Amino acid sequence: MTEFETIDGQLAVGGVPVERLAERVGSTPFFAYDRALLTARVGLLRAAMPADLQLSYAIKANPMPAVVQHMSGLVDSLDVASALEMRTALDTPTPPARVSFAGPGKTDTELRQAVAAGVTIELESENEAVRIARTGAALGVRPRVAVRVNPDFSVKGSGMRMGGGPQQFGVDAEKVPALLKTLAGTDLDVLGFHCFAGSQNLRAEIIQEAQQRTVELLLRLASEAHAPVRYLNLGGGFGIPYTSKDRPLNLTAIGENLAGLLRDEVRPRLPEARVVIELGRFLVGEAGVYVTRVIDRKESRGRTYLVVDGGLHHQLAASGNFGQVIRRNYPIAVANRIDAEPAEPVTVVGCLCTPLDLLGDEVTLPGADVGDLVVLYQAGAYGLTASPTAFLSHPAPAEVLL
Repeated sequence: MTEFETIDGQLAVGGVPVERLAERVGSTPFFAYDRALLTARVGLLRAAMPADLQLSYAIKANPMPAVVQHMSGLVDSLDVASALEMRTALDTPTPPARVSFAGPGKTDTELRQAVAAGVTIELESENEAVRIARTGAALGVRPRVAVRVNPDFSVKGSGMRMGGGPQQFGVDAEKVPALLKTLAGTDLDVLGFHCFAGSQNLRAEIIQEAQQRTVELLLRLASEAHAPVRYLNLGGGFGIPYTSKDRPLNLTAIGENLAGLLRDEVRPRLPEARVVIELGRFLVGEAGVYVTRVIDRKESRGRTYLVVDGGLHHQLAASGNFGQVIRRNYPIAVANRIDAEPAEPVTVVGCLCTPLDLLGDEVTLPGADVGDLVVLYQAGAYGLTASPTAFLSHPAPAEVLL
C-alpha cells in the first residue's frame, strides 16, 4: 500500500493533515487524492518498463477532471469509455489523436462526436465499423480506428475477465481477418489493434504469459492488415493490493518481459507501431483515500459499531459488493489518530438502511468515538463513479486533489 505522509499524529494528503483538510472541504465524507503520489506512481512504472513502451491512462478508473488534467501531463495518451470522459480528455493538452475511445454500445451521437473530434475509436463489432464509416462519410472526416480483439484465450487470476470465450467486448479473433478485408474497402484509417484480456491481476507470471500471447495474436493478425500497423494496445490489468493477504505486483519482471517482446517480436515486424499499455487502477488507486466521520458509537450484544456518515453509496467496492466473492476488509484507519496503537475490535458501518453497508468487519482500530475521522485506503480508483450514489438520496461527497 502506498505510504501517505503523517503530520502531528494525523494522516496527511498533499501535506494537509486530515482534520484541517476536512475543514477545508467543508463536510464529510469526501475523497482526497495526492498529486505527489500520482506522479511518483507513474515514475515508478516508467522506470520498470522499456523506454519505447507508451503509457495510456484509462480515465474510467478516476474521471475527476483535475485528476485527468494532472495525469495528462504524465502519460502519453488517454483512454475513454463515454462521451463525457471524451470531453474531459479533450479539455487536457493531450492531442485528440492520442485519445482512444473503447467500449461496447457506443451510440450514433457518441460516434459522431468521436469522429468529429479526431479521436481513435476502438471498434467493438462489425456493425460499429459500418456505423463509423457512415458517420465519417456524412461529416467529411476520415475516422481513425483500431480493431479491438476478443482473444482466443482467457487470463486466470484477473478480477474481471474481459477476453476469451463469448464477450460483449471486441471482435472475436477468428473473425478479425474477414473484418480487415471489409475495412480495406472503406475510407477508415485503420491504425492497428487493441486487446484487453482482464483486470486487477497481482501475479506477474500470469500477466507476462498474457502479454506474450497477446503479442503473438496481434502479430498474426497484423499480417492480415492492408496497411502498416501503427498502433498496438496490449491492454493492462495490473492490480493493486487491497487486503493484508495481497502482495504488490512485481513490475521488474513484467518490464523485462515486455522489453524482450518489443525487441525480439514487435520491432522487427512492426517498426512503425506505437506500442501502448493501458492502465487505470494501477496508476491512481493507491493515491486516494475516502474520509468519513464517526456519527455514532453503539454496542449491540457484544459487538461495537462505529456508524459513519459515508458508506457503500460512495465506496461500493470496500463494502464487498463490487465483484468480491468472499468479502475482505480494505485497509482502514482512524485518520486523526494515525499513530495510536490498535485497541479494540469494531465494526464500521455506513449510514444506509441496509446490512450491506459494511466498511470494516471486526477490524482492530485505536479507540474511536463520535467526531473522529475514519479513512479507507485504496480509494483512488473505482470509488465515487463506480458506486450507487443515488441510493437513499444522501448528498454526493466532495473530491479534492492536493
